[in-house]
Amino acid sequence: MNQAGSIQHQFRHHQLGLSDEQATDMYATMMMSRAFDERVLLLQRAGKVNFHVSGIGQEVTQVAAAFALNREEDYFLPYYRDYGFVLAVGMTLRDLMLSVFAKAEDPNSGGRQMPGHFGSKRLRIVTGSSPVTTQVPHAVGFALAAKMKKKSFVSFVTFGEGSSNQGDFHEGCNFAGVHKLPVIFMCENNQYAISVPLHKQVAGKISDRALGYGFPGLQVDGNDALEVFRVVKEARERAVRGEGPTLIESITYRISPHTTSDNDLAYRTKEEVDANRSKDGIPKYRQYLIDCGLWDDEKEAELLKKLRVMVDEATEYGDKAPFPAPESILLHVYGDDAKQGGVN
Repeated sequence: MNQAGSIQHQFRHHQLGLSDEQATDMYATMMMSRAFDERVLLLQRAGKVNFHVSGIGQEVTQVAAAFALNREEDYFLPYYRDYGFVLAVGMTLRDLMLSVFAKAEDPNSGGRQMPGHFGSKRLRIVTGSSPVTTQVPHAVGFALAAKMKKKSFVSFVTFGEGSSNQGDFHEGCNFAGVHKLPVIFMCENNQYAISVPLHKQVAGKISDRALGYGFPGLQVDGNDALEVFRVVKEARERAVRGEGPTLIESITYRISPHTTSDNDLAYRTKEEVDANRSKDGIPKYRQYLIDCGLWDDEKEAELLKKLRVMVDEATEYGDKAPFPAPESILLHVYGDDAKQGGVN
C-alpha cells in the first residue's frame, strides 16, 4: 500500500463519524464479549453451569452494529448469540453471568429463561424467547409504533440465516415493506442452521429476499467492523428519514458448536473450522487500530488484564448469588400476582 493509501486507511473510522475513543471502545467490547464467551464455555465443561450458546466469531458484526445505532433511543431485539451486542448497548458482565448461573438477580428473567434470552426495559432490549424468528414480527411492531407515534427511534432485530426461511421473517418483511417502517433486519449468516450448512438452506443470497418486499437488501463482510458500522449507520439514516426498512446480511462464521450440547464435528471438519478461525475479524480490527497508532502491545496487555479481573469478579458474583425462591415459580402466572406479593 502506498503512503497516500495508508493515510486514507488510517482515518476510515473518522470518515464514518467515529472518534478515536469510540473506535477503541468497539475493540474493547469485542474482546469483552470474547472473554465472557470463552469463560462460560469453560464453566459449562466444568459442570458449573448447564448450558451455553456461543457467539464466538460473530462479535465484530454485533458490536459494530450496536455502535452504529442510537443506544439512547432505539429498540433492540437481539437473538441468542448476541453477547457482544447487548454488552455494547449497556448490559454488564455481571448481568450475563447472573443469567448463565440462573440466579434470582438475573435482570433478563430472574433465572427463568435459558442463557442468551435477553431482556431489559431500561436498555430497550425486548425480551426474546426460544422459538426462533419470533423477534422479527415483534421488531416490526415496535417500528409500527414509532411511525404511529411519530417518534424518531428505529427497531433493530438480528437472527440467523436459518431463521430467514421461517414464516415470521417473511411476514415481518412484507408488513414492514408495505408500511415503510423504521426497522433494520440483520441476518447474522454464520453458515449453519444447527447442523444444516448454508448450501442446503438457501439457493441464493438472503439479502436478495428484500427485493420481493420493496426495500434494499445488502450483503456485508461480517468480519469487517467498519464496513458493518457503515452499512448499519446508513440503514438507520434511511429509516429515520421515513424511507423504510433495510435487510442486512452479515457474512460470519460460527466458530463454536451450535450449543454446548452439540457435536459440531459430526457435520463439519476441524480443518473447515480452523480455516474460518483464521478469518476472525477481531485480530483484523486490532491491526487496523495499530496501523492508526491507536493501539499497541502495552494497551493490549492492559486490556487483557482488566478483562480477566472483570470476568473473574462477574463469575464469582454469579456463582455465589442466591437462586430464586422455589415459590417464585408461581409469580407472573396467575392474575392475582399482586395479592401474592408479585412484582409489577
